[in-house]
Amino acid sequence: MFRTARPKSRLHSAIIIAELIYHATVRDVRKGHGNAIIALIMNILTVVIMVLAFYLMFAVLGLRGAALRGDFLLFMMSGIFMYLSHIKAMSAIVGAEGPSSPMMQHAPMNTIIAISSAALSALYIQVLSLFVVLFVYHVGFVQISIYKPVEALGMVLLAWFTGVAVGLVLLAIKPWFPAFVAIFTSIYQRANMIASGKMFVVNTLPGFMMAMFDWNPLFHIIDQTRGYVFINYFPHRTSLEYPIYVGIVLLMIGLMGEFYTRQYASSSWNARR
Repeated sequence: MFRTARPKSRLHSAIIIAELIYHATVRDVRKGHGNAIIALIMNILTVVIMVLAFYLMFAVLGLRGAALRGDFLLFMMSGIFMYLSHIKAMSAIVGAEGPSSPMMQHAPMNTIIAISSAALSALYIQVLSLFVVLFVYHVGFVQISIYKPVEALGMVLLAWFTGVAVGLVLLAIKPWFPAFVAIFTSIYQRANMIASGKMFVVNTLPGFMMAMFDWNPLFHIIDQTRGYVFINYFPHRTSLEYPIYVGIVLLMIGLMGEFYTRQYASSSWNARR
C-alpha cells in the first residue's frame, strides 16, 4: 500500500540520508525534554555543578596552588568539558535505537541513521553548552584567553569521537549481554571521574601514577587540551596520536560488531529475560 521512493541517483540517496539524520537528530535532542531550551539549560547546570563541586574540593583541600599557572576555573572546565563530551557521546550511542527497535520498521530508517543522529545530538548539546558557559564566564566574571581555540575545539571533537567509538562497541554487545553493558557503562562513567585525569596536572605526576592513567585515551585528550588552552603549559607525557588510533580501532570493531549483531537481532530476544 505504501511505497518508499527509490533514489534516482547517488546524490539523491545522500540527500535523503542527510535529511533522515537531521530529523532523527532533532528528535534525539528533544527526547530528553519537550523544550529544547530546557534541555540545554539542564546540560549547562550539569557543567556548572561539576565545576563548582571540584572547585570547592580543591579549595577545601588547599590544592589550588598545584594547578598550572592561569585561570583556575578554566583549568577545571577544560577537563570537565572533555569528560562530558566523551561520556555523553558514549551514553547516547549505547542508548540509540537498535535493530529490533520499532523505529526500524519505518523505511528507510536503519541503525546507522539512528547511531549518527544520537552522536550528532550529543555533540550539538555539548558544543552549544560549551560556548554558552564560556561566553557567560568571559562576559560576566573574568575575561579569559585561550591560546589556540581552534585546536582546543578539535580536542572536544576528539573526545566526542572516542566516546562514540566506545559506545558503538558497547551497542554491538548490548543485545547479547544487556546486563553487562548496563553495569560496564555505569562503572566506566564513574571511573573516568578520576581516571580521566581532569583534576591533575599531568606533567607533575610521579611515574607510578602515570602507569595508572595513561591507558585511558581521555587522559591524553584532556592533557593535550590544556596545552592548547594555556600558553605556558606544554604536555610532555601524553600523546595526541594515541586517542586517535584507539578511537579508529574501536570504531572499526564497533561497526563490525553492529553489522554482525544486526543479522541476528530479534524482538523476542528479551522474552526469556
